[in-house]
Amino acid sequence: MSFRRGARVEAYTRPGVRSSSTTPVAVIGASGSLGFGVALRLGLAGVPVAIGSRVLSRAQAVVERALEAVPEGSFSAHDNAGAARAAETVILSVPFRNQSETLTDLADALEPGKLLIDASVPLAAAVNGKATRMLGVWQGSAAEQAKEMVPDGVRVVAGLHTVSAASLTDLEHPLAQDVLLCGDSREDKREAALLIQRIEGLRCVDCGRLEMARITESLTALLIAVNGRYKIHAGIRLTDLRDGIWE
Repeated sequence: MSFRRGARVEAYTRPGVRSSSTTPVAVIGASGSLGFGVALRLGLAGVPVAIGSRVLSRAQAVVERALEAVPEGSFSAHDNAGAARAAETVILSVPFRNQSETLTDLADALEPGKLLIDASVPLAAAVNGKATRMLGVWQGSAAEQAKEMVPDGVRVVAGLHTVSAASLTDLEHPLAQDVLLCGDSREDKREAALLIQRIEGLRCVDCGRLEMARITESLTALLIAVNGRYKIHAGIRLTDLRDGIWE
């Protein structure tokens, strides 16, 4: 069966299932392990998820996999631009080598007021280097590069760099991790936090302005090294912070 480019595919949802949200969240790059894990956990939390991929058939395959893991979830398949248009919040979880091209393709779909949560990390693996090394980014970080590329009025928050994709996709695995958020607006970070904290076991922490993403992104390389050494899926948990810090 053929689909025209940009056509929307209706949500794959089991009859009788009701979601606690009505507006979908777009996950661009859900065919990758991190994006897929985030999509699963959001779907499990009752958040409708618009799965975006450069190739629509690939997005449909991801939706089928997601429904096998979360039968009660609400997932829809789109090309990247279609997913971004369908949502007010867009989670970008593509490899760093694809970030620039993806954002260029999304320029018309990312309208002013939309929130972009950028999870890109400039690992040297993007240029066939080691995943435990970082690339230098002219703007300072992948998130700052994203901010420079998106249309005016699109809000950018950096986050989800330190959560293990393996832990996210293992729905039996309790998370109990912090998500470090960086952004130039407290309200934008709060909006991102309230969404991410729909995922059980994740707590978001305000780490300051978007420029701090150059620090939080680099923690990914550190965790890759630690996890490789000890054969685990460790994340980050900050001590001495009370719960409800976004209230």
